[in-house]
Amino acid sequence: MKARLKDVMTIAGEKGLFRGGRTHVVRGRMPEGLVRKAKARTGIQSDTELLEVALASLAVADDFTEWLLSRKGTVPPEIDLEF
Repeated sequence: MKARLKDVMTIAGEKGLFRGGRTHVVRGRMPEGLVRKAKARTGIQSDTELLEVALASLAVADDFTEWLLSRKGTVPPEIDLEF
């Protein structure tokens, strides 16, 4: 597994997202090409592990981009930013 994905899994673990039993079943039909590309990119072979990494990535995602974009237009254009 790539370093970035290991970091995601570490953060998810530190946040307690892997506590408790594995009792919730998640399943769905996916396009074969999507699964093949995701597995090739991550090096993951197991469907279960692939789903776990994908869900962990969503659960610990940084919201900075959305926050920054939401600030658009909040600084008055007349402010001198010393550029």
